[in-house]
Amino acid sequence: MEPAYVVQMKRLMEWEASRTAPPEGFPHLPDLPAGRYTSQEYYDLEQQHIWKKSWLFAAHIDEVPEPGCFMKWENTGTPVIIVHGMDGEVRAFYNTCRHRGAPVVTEEKGRSPRLMCGYHNWTYKTDGELVGVPEKQDFTGLDMSCRSLIPVKCEMLGNIIFVSFDDDAMPLKEWLGPVWNDWEEFQFDKIRLAARHSFDLNCNWKVAMEANMEVYHVPFIHPETVAPLVDSKRNVNTMFPNGHARMLAPAPQQTDRAHVRAVDSPPEWQEMDTVGEFGRTCTQSYTMFPNWVSPLSNYFVPPLVFWPTGLNTTRLELVTMALDWGNGPAPDLWTVPDESKPNGRDMSPIILEDTQFGEMIQKSMESDGFKSVPLSYQEARIYSFHQSCDKMIGLDNVPAHLAVDQVIGEEWVYPNDPRVEQMEQLQAAE
Repeated sequence: MEPAYVVQMKRLMEWEASRTAPPEGFPHLPDLPAGRYTSQEYYDLEQQHIWKKSWLFAAHIDEVPEPGCFMKWENTGTPVIIVHGMDGEVRAFYNTCRHRGAPVVTEEKGRSPRLMCGYHNWTYKTDGELVGVPEKQDFTGLDMSCRSLIPVKCEMLGNIIFVSFDDDAMPLKEWLGPVWNDWEEFQFDKIRLAARHSFDLNCNWKVAMEANMEVYHVPFIHPETVAPLVDSKRNVNTMFPNGHARMLAPAPQQTDRAHVRAVDSPPEWQEMDTVGEFGRTCTQSYTMFPNWVSPLSNYFVPPLVFWPTGLNTTRLELVTMALDWGNGPAPDLWTVPDESKPNGRDMSPIILEDTQFGEMIQKSMESDGFKSVPLSYQEARIYSFHQSCDKMIGLDNVPAHLAVDQVIGEEWVYPNDPRVEQMEQLQAAE
């Protein structure tokens, strides 16, 4: 971030702490309809549009580290293969043989210069080209050049692999917009995959995700873990184009967050010396639409990624990425050892605090006592997120009883920010 912008954000933190009402002109946020969390109709619209049109986190290059390496990826329910091509390029394909639809890859991971369907041994190069058909003479007019694996749009941000099922999706850099520039200091081209674990939650994916999109709850469910490190009153939310958002929350004034991180960090954890002041001293957390939430720091890129597995079930991926930790144990910010679990890990206390109410909230939402959701200015990121969901679905496609009003206009989306002018006017008057 530019020095002048850092100064402006620090001034906004103090302005947020001193305000006695939402900013002048900030819109009243109408209630969110209850059915957005409980309606199969809305869930089906999400499946049809949001997950088919967005850029989605798929993998880290460490999971397909060398030419010929491949891995299955099915987090949206659609079978996909991520392939590190023999030419060095990373690609994604539908895991669907062009013969009779069998999966080309059945192993979770592997390495081979060719991808061979086990059903009839149709064989493909790692760039998707069909190069082998047994008994080819029995196929009349088979043009192998037209039978390559069907690609899924695939791009990388440093070492991180993203996919989109939309052939016409804008480039990843354009999708991220200002976030791409914000993230340059976090060395996405150098970070390694340290940990990636999944946990199933019994609630709608938005219920789980929204617990990580506001700090209104921090004093109440995180009194011993997060509250000592986050000043919720001085939090500054920024909404970006394409549904992304950022939270900047400084530590309480009596807490030196940079010192706490340095003291709590084992010696094998490598610090990113390129990270700016906010990454070292604040909670600098991003929502990347539709399902990535990540606080970024001078030690970690640790996304929480939320995948719907049903109307009221979610798979939560807890990922830790960091600079090379050498011979020491791989850092894992979000999980702790648990021999009773199938993968040997359980969620850390902070994540357990955020997920503990999910199932109970879902059951309560499915009762006749749940009518709608009123949101405060502090929870504006959630409302903006819902606006983006409807935009991605298509405003004309969302039934009126399930839609949110598009009340947060472009004047509140970066680079616009009416708070700055109000802050300057107030300070000039003092």
